[in-house]
Amino acid sequence: MDPLTILIRTLLVYIFLLIILRVMGKRELGQLSILDFVVSIMIAELAVISIENIRMSMLEAFLPIVLLSVIQIALAFLSLKSEKIRHLVDGTPSYIIKEGKIDEKEMRRQRYNFDDLMMQLRQKNIKDLSDVEFAILEPSGELSVFEENDEDQISMPLPFIIDGVIQHSHLKKAGKNELWLRRELRKAGIKTVKEVSYCAFRADGTMFVDLDDNKK
Repeated sequence: MDPLTILIRTLLVYIFLLIILRVMGKRELGQLSILDFVVSIMIAELAVISIENIRMSMLEAFLPIVLLSVIQIALAFLSLKSEKIRHLVDGTPSYIIKEGKIDEKEMRRQRYNFDDLMMQLRQKNIKDLSDVEFAILEPSGELSVFEENDEDQISMPLPFIIDGVIQHSHLKKAGKNELWLRRELRKAGIKTVKEVSYCAFRADGTMFVDLDDNKK
């Protein structure tokens, strides 16, 4: 192999990948979904092949990477528009501990064992399970923990509407119903739920509403 050719190809692939990753968007490493992780591995493997196989033209090397990037960007766009697609692509959070009780059935469904739970609790400096009110396994695999009498849990806004979809479980938790929510929106001059991108109920009893710019 010609060392100069390998160096040039490596430099070109590096610059190309920087551009591709910028176009694909920013996401913390710990927040990668399974699909993000798979695409990242495939792109890395294709990049290595394109460097090692000097008989392959740069166009042939870049085309599969471009295709994966287009698919990823398209799915990201569709996820923004559809809650069902977002749940399909990114997954949904799972309650491992709810109201102080471990959900063993959910743990088995997520292939999540007691050792995993205790390890992540120790990483958050929580020594006793009895101190945990809620533990939520996020789609990224991170465990979100709310302890009993946790001020962050008390002050955390409760989403009533996300992307124009009413979150009925949150309404019930706050002791409200859909009729009350629609009435409050009408008072604020909002005709339909579809106009709302995000609506949250604060601990002080007020509501924060963010309208969808595309539907104003």
